[in-house]
Amino acid sequence: MANNKEALLWSIALPGFGQFLNGKLIKGIVFMFLEFLINVKGHFNTIIISSFQGHIKEAIEQADYQWLLFYPCLYFFSMFILFFHVGCF
Repeated sequence: MANNKEALLWSIALPGFGQFLNGKLIKGIVFMFLEFLINVKGHFNTIIISSFQGHIKEAIEQADYQWLLFYPCLYFFSMFILFFHVGCF
């Protein structure tokens, strides 16, 4: 089993990486798939590109907030499951 802090930091970087480090491959794949799905359906990358180029109104119009609101939930749930699994509670 990987170092708990290292796994948590990887889970913060991308949901699922901490689970991969702890040998939970199915959970890792599910979390990575969900992150990819939310990113695509919420148009997150195009929003970032548009806002960096100064097209704020265009970025706001492209955003699908119903999908983007799942992003924080996914990240925190991934970290919670990791903490719960490694016995930090």
